[in-house]
Amino acid sequence: MRHAKQKGKLSRSSAHRKALLRNLCREVIDHERIRTSEAKAKAAKPQLEKLITLGKRGDLHARRQALAELGQDKFLVHKLFEEIAPRYADRNGGYARIVKLGPRRSDSTEMVLLELV
Repeated sequence: MRHAKQKGKLSRSSAHRKALLRNLCREVIDHERIRTSEAKAKAAKPQLEKLITLGKRGDLHARRQALAELGQDKFLVHKLFEEIAPRYADRNGGYARIVKLGPRRSDSTEMVLLELV
């Protein structure tokens, strides 16, 4: 039974979904703002906030966990731990924001900006 399981499947296999969410998190960390569909943003936001919480912890184990989650990209992990996480040192969650942009012209999918606060 799927009671209280809110995470969407996004019409993808588990491996494809995992890769998609990893890439969305990587792009948000790299560019600090991305334009995507509402469903993808809502699925990626919790994972992104967990990565920023790892960055706030700042120890070696947290770095290794972030490396495993972000696909062994040392530049992104360095940016996460040295630039992004210190901004949120006095904040307990709510590091990302979803701003609605309206429907996409081609297929009317609701588009949003997923950005760091």
